[in-house]
Amino acid sequence: MCWSATADLVAGTAITAVGAASVTLAARHPRDVPLAALPVLLGLHQIIEAAVWRNGGGAGPATVAWAVIALPLLPLWVPAAVLCAALPNTRRRLLFPLAAGVMTSAALVHALATRTVRAEIRGHTVGYSVGLPQAGLILTGYLLATVGSLVLSGDGGLVLLGALVGVGVVVSFVLWREEFVSTWCAFAAVCSVVLLLWAMRRRWPGPPPACARSGRA
Repeated sequence: MCWSATADLVAGTAITAVGAASVTLAARHPRDVPLAALPVLLGLHQIIEAAVWRNGGGAGPATVAWAVIALPLLPLWVPAAVLCAALPNTRRRLLFPLAAGVMTSAALVHALATRTVRAEIRGHTVGYSVGLPQAGLILTGYLLATVGSLVLSGDGGLVLLGALVGVGVVVSFVLWREEFVSTWCAFAAVCSVVLLLWAMRRRWPGPPPACARSGRA
């Protein structure tokens, strides 16, 4: 697909709506809400990037807001949300990706506080540059926190999401190495629609009640 301000705005709005539906379904189980809300965050992220497009890139507030979500927030939010929703017998192993997320997020907060993040429009993609020290190590911690926590969750729906996002990592890096962060975040946002199905299954562990299938109260 060709990314643009319009594409990001339309996709972001649709994904945010899916996230709102996921949160509504998860409302009966408060521990599920942070994870169900992930599509809302990713949808808003795409909407913010539409503003980056309209501004022609640069280092303005939209670029900074986009970077704050993409860099320090997601590697902390995802493992914490997965841990919150996890069954008791899987929580211990999820502490490892959470610890990776805390350390990665701390490093990225420091980077954003001491460096200027800039966006550059590159054809149909956006490239973001911060000048991260030890970028390879930070990326490893980032992927362990995000993809790793989903795969280690033991929940079929979350493992599927982790696998899809992991595929997105490879595809985005191979095709758009200089724009990897932007393209992967867009891919992850689309894949997060899986969380709507996850929230539906959590609400109705078996087949949905007849009233739910028919739409009757």
